[in-house]
Amino acid sequence: MGFFPQFIIYYPMKTKFVYFISVLSVFSLLYACKEPPVTLSNAYIESLSVNGKNLASDGTAMNVPVDSVIIRAVFSTEIDNSKINPDKIYVSNDVGIEIEILTSENPKELKLKIKNKLNYYTKYTVFINSGEHLGVNVIDNSKVHFITQLDITPKFPAISDDNLLTLVQQKTFEYFREYAHPVSGLARERTGSGETVTTGGSGFGLMALLVGIERGFITREQGFQRLNTTVNFLSEKAERFHGAFPHWLNGTSGKTIAFSTKDNGADLIETSFLIAGLLTVQSYFASGNSAEKLMCAKIQQLWEGVEWTWFQKNNEPRLYWHWSPNYGWDMNMPITGWNEGLITYVLAASSPTFSITKNVYTEGWARNGAMKNGNKFYDITLPLGENRGGPLFFAHYSFLGLDPRKLADEYANYWQQNTAHAKINYAYCVSNPFGYFGYSSSCWGLTASDIPNGYTASSPTNDRGTIAPTAALASFPYTPEESIRAMRFYYYVLGDKLWGEYGFRDAFNLSSQWFANSYLAIDQGPIVVMIENYRSGLLWNQFMQRDDIQKGLTKLGFTY
Repeated sequence: MGFFPQFIIYYPMKTKFVYFISVLSVFSLLYACKEPPVTLSNAYIESLSVNGKNLASDGTAMNVPVDSVIIRAVFSTEIDNSKINPDKIYVSNDVGIEIEILTSENPKELKLKIKNKLNYYTKYTVFINSGEHLGVNVIDNSKVHFITQLDITPKFPAISDDNLLTLVQQKTFEYFREYAHPVSGLARERTGSGETVTTGGSGFGLMALLVGIERGFITREQGFQRLNTTVNFLSEKAERFHGAFPHWLNGTSGKTIAFSTKDNGADLIETSFLIAGLLTVQSYFASGNSAEKLMCAKIQQLWEGVEWTWFQKNNEPRLYWHWSPNYGWDMNMPITGWNEGLITYVLAASSPTFSITKNVYTEGWARNGAMKNGNKFYDITLPLGENRGGPLFFAHYSFLGLDPRKLADEYANYWQQNTAHAKINYAYCVSNPFGYFGYSSSCWGLTASDIPNGYTASSPTNDRGTIAPTAALASFPYTPEESIRAMRFYYYVLGDKLWGEYGFRDAFNLSSQWFANSYLAIDQGPIVVMIENYRSGLLWNQFMQRDDIQKGLTKLGFTY
C-alpha cells in the first residue's frame, strides 16, 4: 500500500488527526509563501505619429528625413519603458536598424528614435506587436509606414535650359521615329501595343516629325520618306467610314481595331487630330519638289474625303463623336464644349467639301453659351469649362496647330482660357489638398495618363496622386516659368527613375512609389509640339497660314 496510508492506519485516531493537521499546515504555509499571479492591465494604442504627423494604424507618413525619425505611440494606460521587449518593437526593410527609447513626459507614451541614417526614398514599417511588454498587455498589433525624402542630388550633369529643352524634344521625338510601326509609319498607341496604332496620336506624331526636321534630328529627306509612307498607308490601306478614321488601326493591314464594343467605326475627335497633323504637314511641304507635292495632293484627298456633315446625325445642329457600321449612332455622344473637341468644329467649318454652318458650332459646341464658366479658382478667372479646368490636355490637343495667342470669339479669349487653365492646375498641385507626396511648385500637372493599375483623366476634381510630365511640359507656352521648374525637377531629381529611352516616362506617383514603364503617343506628341510652339511657333505658323482654316475660323466668328 505505500508508506503514508499505512502510517495513518496504525496510529490512534487522535494521532492521525494531529498528523493530518500538521501536513495540512505545511501545505498551507508553502502556498502562503508564493506570490499571487500578476494580472497586467490591457492597453491599446490610442494614437500613432511619425515626426509629429498623426497616422492611423497602417498609415503612411511621406517625405520623412533620412536622419531624424521619431515615432510616438500613446497607449490607453500608463506603460513601463523599462519592460520593453525588443522582439515586439522593430523596423522592417533593413538589417541593423537600431531603435532608441526616448524619455517622454507622458507616462502613456512610447517615444522611439531611429538611430541610423536611412536610405532615400525608401518605405519603412515600424511594428508594435501585441503581447505582454511595456508593463501592460498590448492587445492589438499596430504598424505605421513612412517613406523617406527624395535624394535631390542631380542625377545628370547640369546643362543649359535651352539644351535641356532640345534634349527633351529629341528623346521624346524618338518615340515617333524609332518606335513607329514599321509598315505604316503610324504611332503605336503605347509601348507594347504591337500592331495597334492610334490615329489621333499619329496626328501628333506627324507634327513631331516636322519638329525633328527643323531641329536637325533627321534630314528633310528622312522626314519626307517617313511621312510619305504614312500618307500612302492612310490613302490606300486604312479603313475609313464616311471619310473618318477609327480610333485604332492595325498598323499592317489598316483594318479597324475596336476601341470598345460599339466603338468600332468612325471616331471624329481622333480623326480631327490626325487631319490637323496632315494639314500641317501639307503646309510645310507645299512648295517642295514634285514628290513632296504629290504627297500633299494625297493629303488634300484625305482632307476633302471627311464627311463632317454626316456626323450631324440626321442634320442635327451638333457633331457626334462616333459612328459604327454595326451599331450606327448607338454610342450617342455629341461633341460639346468645353473639352478637347474645339479643333473638330474648326476643321468641320473649314472643310472645302462638307462644311458645317455656324449654328452647328453655336448650338452644338458652345451650347449657346452654356460652356462658359467665369468663376475664380485660386484667384484666377476661368472663362470656359468645368470647375478648376479639367485635365490639362483640354489646353493642348486642339492647340497643337490652332494658335491660341490671338484667338477669340464671343465666348472666350483662348489664350486667357488656356493660361488660366494651366495656372489653376499648377496652383491646385501646389496647394495639394490631399497631401500627396511630391506635389510642389516643381512637381505638378494633372492630365490623362497611366496610373497605378489603370488609366484615368486626372484633374483637380479627379486627383489620384499621379503626375504626368506631359501636363507641365506641353503647357510651356502658357506657364514657361512653372514648366521649366518642372522639367528640371523631372530630369535632375527624378531622372534616375523617370528618364528613359523615349524621354520622360508617362507618369509617376511618389506616394505609391510608382513610376510608369510606359510611353503613350497622345502624351509624347504634345511634349515635342508644344515645346516647339513655345520656342518658335513652328506648328502654329504652319497650320494657321492656311486659307481654308482662316475661312473656317471667320465663318465661326473667330478673330485670330
